[in-house]
Amino acid sequence: MVDQAMHVHGELWTVKELFVLPNEYIYWSIQIVMYPFMTGLVAGAFVLSSLYHVFGVKQLKEIARFSLVFSFALLPVAMMPLLLHLAQPLRGFHVLMTPHFTSAISAFGIVFMTYAFIVASELWFEYRKHFVLTTQALAAQPEKSSFETLRMHFFKILTLGAMDISDEAVQKDHNAVKKLATLGIPVACFLHGYAGFIFGSVKANALWMTPLMPVIFICSAVVSGIALCIFCYVVTMEIRKFMAKRKMSRWAKDPSAPSVSDLQTAEEEEIKIVSNYLLYFMIAAITLEILDLIFRGYTQVKSWDILREVILERDFTKIFIMQYAIGNVLPFLLMVLPGRTIKRTTVATLLVMFGVFMMRWNVVIGGQAFSLSFSGFMHYHMPILPTTWETFREGLFGAITVMATPFVIFWFLNKIFPAFLKEEEAH
Repeated sequence: MVDQAMHVHGELWTVKELFVLPNEYIYWSIQIVMYPFMTGLVAGAFVLSSLYHVFGVKQLKEIARFSLVFSFALLPVAMMPLLLHLAQPLRGFHVLMTPHFTSAISAFGIVFMTYAFIVASELWFEYRKHFVLTTQALAAQPEKSSFETLRMHFFKILTLGAMDISDEAVQKDHNAVKKLATLGIPVACFLHGYAGFIFGSVKANALWMTPLMPVIFICSAVVSGIALCIFCYVVTMEIRKFMAKRKMSRWAKDPSAPSVSDLQTAEEEEIKIVSNYLLYFMIAAITLEILDLIFRGYTQVKSWDILREVILERDFTKIFIMQYAIGNVLPFLLMVLPGRTIKRTTVATLLVMFGVFMMRWNVVIGGQAFSLSFSGFMHYHMPILPTTWETFREGLFGAITVMATPFVIFWFLNKIFPAFLKEEEAH
């Protein structure tokens, strides 16, 4: 086996047809596809939570809280693909330590930290009452184990000394959540619109250069985030119904825990409303992508001949079959056909996420496969089995690691911020 050090970055997974100048290899691999995909999920999940907090859609109260916690779980993973891709990831903190406000990278770092602060603050106001009640309940126990004592002190610290849970104080928490959610919507959109801006501003690339790219990225981000939250919410509710049916965990100890029928009714009501919002955003996203294709063809820019060959010939299967047909048209039909069920909606959400992922793939990978000279073409073969550290982080297993991480984080966060609060613990 040839030593890894002898390879130029990108050589291991790039297959060339003739010469592609000034491009040499496909340097941005699967992790750079995962980066805009994961940031999109963050933004989309937050927008879904804001439908209740900002716009007052009361039927979405439970899934809004669920989406907010999941958005926070996704947040640290948004930077994970970049850290895995970079050769010197530890140098990344210099972006925040030495901000340069005319730098797009520095601007993203500032926006990311601002957004993280907004989400963390919103979570604290949302769960402050829960922290106080948990602290009081543990303190009232006459005999406590070491773990319970530690847990009591932990939740007491989380209250930050704000122990007032009167109706007036709880209402102030609610108002603070509403203000933070209102502020967070444009910040979340800017967080993901940044990726579209980076690609859309590259004039030398025919596939990337379009003024609609940031807007397309934002709309598709909302679509993918809502789809992920629906899917995870359905899976979680199925687990809860399974536990309720067999009187496991909380249901064995708490007689006031919801029954299977209560959970089923709540799930059907929430999914029915949220899936309608998903459909609206899907229509907007699909419309923008179609308008972008029409715009490119109508304007007949200098690079249109190259772009047409890439879209209609080279990447036809990836763009029109995998992205549009499977990822857009098929889930759209599943959503609009009469008799929509939870199972059908769940399948549609998976297809929607696949379509958004393929859109990111076609932009990142497809955009590197050719140059304006079009003297050649490059094909990307993603490393499947990790034989080296590079083939792990830039291959299938690296992408799976990134996708799995937010679910692990969500499991831990749910111990602190229960996605399904009792009514008396919610503000």
